[in-house]
Amino acid sequence: MLESADYAHSVHKLRPDIVVGMGDVLFGHTPGVKRADKMGDRTLAWMKALIAAMEDREGGTPNIALFAPILPIEAEQQKYYLYPLEDELAETISGLALYEAASVDAVPDSMRHLPRLYLGEVKGPHELLNAVALGVDIFTIPFITEATDAGIALDFRFPVKQRTDVKSLEPLGNDMWSSEHATNLDPLRYSCECYTCKNHHRAFVHHLLNAKEMLGWVLLQLHNHHIIDKFFAGIRQSLSNSSFESDRGLFEEHYAAELPAKTGQGPRVRGYQFKTKGRGEPRKNPPAYRALNDRKENLADANPLPSPGADALDLEELGFAEMLA
Repeated sequence: MLESADYAHSVHKLRPDIVVGMGDVLFGHTPGVKRADKMGDRTLAWMKALIAAMEDREGGTPNIALFAPILPIEAEQQKYYLYPLEDELAETISGLALYEAASVDAVPDSMRHLPRLYLGEVKGPHELLNAVALGVDIFTIPFITEATDAGIALDFRFPVKQRTDVKSLEPLGNDMWSSEHATNLDPLRYSCECYTCKNHHRAFVHHLLNAKEMLGWVLLQLHNHHIIDKFFAGIRQSLSNSSFESDRGLFEEHYAAELPAKTGQGPRVRGYQFKTKGRGEPRKNPPAYRALNDRKENLADANPLPSPGADALDLEELGFAEMLA
């Protein structure tokens, strides 16, 4: 079990830009009333212990933004945790960490000026826009890497222009495993200024993926991060222009709701890329090695090798050749 002192020691050692306070959060089911009360009590105790441990070190408190967790329960259920946050701990808190976008409603009025970091799972740009509309400021975006691993080149922009043809929705990305890209010399996305699009074409990335060359996924990741950078730049401009809600509506009318489905094989996965669900889970990768016992038995049953001086008749008799009439 991770103790607050150990967590604070790691903070001093690593010096991150943001440190999120430890929260007693349940995943997979809704807590009962008693469990919800304990969640608030434990999280408050851990926050106080973390702050005390960070301050009680040589060199003082590091210049790090401390984000307090907002628990994914009703505001009434965590009120005895929120009261001290906005009172005695207010001066030490630089932001708030949310596990559900709807938890924005639980933020006290006196703390609504603080930036809000969303730690929940976001599966696509539509969910990003919805969370921004609720008041989320900062995101972790795992779907970038998930799209890259699937061989998907993201292809969307925000805001979009008014559509005249609404017969079909534009896809959010292109599957670079598809054979339609095998001879396509176009960039991954027209007018894209990323390194990949300025220096390579679709056929090259398609070839790299089929050859299982890691460079293929590297080039896709560079492109996908650039698309997301431009996406958030558009969000900031839209908010500045006070047109975000209308722009969000046009985006929903323009693009498909989900990213394209994965069709190809991704790079070899690592354990940290997946959450453990329980015992008996199948392997994420096919086995790289296999037992040689079966192969050994097959060799033992096979015909003997021909001698160096064997002629055509000998080879035919051993099954290595066949005489033609």
